[in-house]
Amino acid sequence: MEREGIGRASARALGSVAGGAVLLAAGAGVLAGCSTAAAAQRAGATCGSTRTAADVPVIIKVIKGPVDCGTAMRVESEYAAKIRAGQVPGNGGGAAAAVSGWICQGYPTPEVLSTGNTSQCHTGTAAIVAVLPVPAPGATSTTG
Repeated sequence: MEREGIGRASARALGSVAGGAVLLAAGAGVLAGCSTAAAAQRAGATCGSTRTAADVPVIIKVIKGPVDCGTAMRVESEYAAKIRAGQVPGNGGGAAAAVSGWICQGYPTPEVLSTGNTSQCHTGTAAIVAVLPVPAPGATSTTG
């Protein structure tokens, strides 16, 4: 389930260290690869994989309008860099931030956990979302 707008208050505080870490992960990040050419993509297209400011892998998807994947990946990379540099206010960078003519914002932890969407960047005519990858069937966690 992907969202088409940021309708949550940007000042929402998270109540736990884990929640803060998830929200920090919402800041999509360092360019890891873009598998789609620079041609404009329509809603539903996947532009590639990146890592968030917290080094969490995410997939960048177009959810509104035509978006050039090179632009989508650059905007997400710039957003993550702003979070890492402490230039985005809020717990873990949770406030809205201007990035090269786009507005980017991380979703609150409960929304991340229920939808997999970590953040969104939008303009008046286009929107992209960073989504946690779905684990492969039978995959197990190695945390501990």
